[in-house]
Amino acid sequence: MTNHSFTAKGKSTFWISVIAWVTVFLAVTAQAREAEVSLIENANQVFKPLPQNMATEVFPIIPIRVALGRKLFFDPRLSLDGTVSCATCHRPALYGTDALAKSIGVEHRLNARNAPTILNAALQFKAHWIGDRENVEEQAMRSLIGHSSFGNPDFAAVVHKIKALPGYEAKFKQAFPDDPEPVQPENWGKAIGAYERTLVTPSPFDAFLKGDVKALTSQAQNGLKNFMDIGCASCHNGVGVGGSSFQKFGVFEDYWKKTGSQPIDEGRFAVTKNPADKYIFKVPSLRNVAMTPPYFHDGSVAALPQAVRIMGKVQLDRELTDQEVYNLVAFLESLTGEQPEEFITEPILAPQAFSALPP
Repeated sequence: MTNHSFTAKGKSTFWISVIAWVTVFLAVTAQAREAEVSLIENANQVFKPLPQNMATEVFPIIPIRVALGRKLFFDPRLSLDGTVSCATCHRPALYGTDALAKSIGVEHRLNARNAPTILNAALQFKAHWIGDRENVEEQAMRSLIGHSSFGNPDFAAVVHKIKALPGYEAKFKQAFPDDPEPVQPENWGKAIGAYERTLVTPSPFDAFLKGDVKALTSQAQNGLKNFMDIGCASCHNGVGVGGSSFQKFGVFEDYWKKTGSQPIDEGRFAVTKNPADKYIFKVPSLRNVAMTPPYFHDGSVAALPQAVRIMGKVQLDRELTDQEVYNLVAFLESLTGEQPEEFITEPILAPQAFSALPP
């Protein structure tokens, strides 16, 4: 009888323990779920998911313009020596960059700064690191005569080449039917801009913002918390996770002392000549940042963890712990999105060659 009582008591204790454990487990699970939902709500106050495309009222996405712009984007024959296209510095295999510290244009001319990714670029409030282009349309147009880009002597030379290549003149007329002279540099910019405004890369972070709590790993979620709590999101916010303001690079310490940059770039001062604009740059978008090294305006830092540490020190006066860096990198990796099919595959261009030698 004693053994029977002991057995009954043991079973009772066992089931009480199980019930208690399940209760605790469910409570912890519910708390974790609430924390994840709260994080989504907080994140949506700072960031926004990517739109389906980046069209605006001024710059609409018209399919025939997009198709023309895609061909122009990948065509090197419109550069001075026939070696440079938009895709030279913005390669699909490298997530819209070229993996160089500073891009190389026609005749091996070195550009002044690192080429940022073209993916999602039309969301940003200005183009270029120093904001000297209003939008992707102007950037594309002016690249045609940029000394270290396409290198053409003037726009007339470009128009002549476009008209000499089979099919382009007709496509410009179709894309710009109301323009009596459609083959113009402005329309080149509009066509390429229309194509670039389709280059949206939805990422796990976008799914998380839309309510999918499983879209981010626990470490990435911790990184998101760190990103907002530490102060990174004061500049890197909005739909682009940056790209919407100018800020000084080196708020608490001269940036070049940490990056080893040579020469020292004075940023927007080169455009405005205003001393207050020294070392002011556009805050870059961090979308796809894990796929687009090297980092900063001069490509002076090769690894993302190092770039994160430098930003913590020179912008926030904070020595980040190893765990904070791991978390932040995990979050930044969640910003890597899927590239559009119309970007990762190149179009077939009409057969026509320009002689590199005088006739």
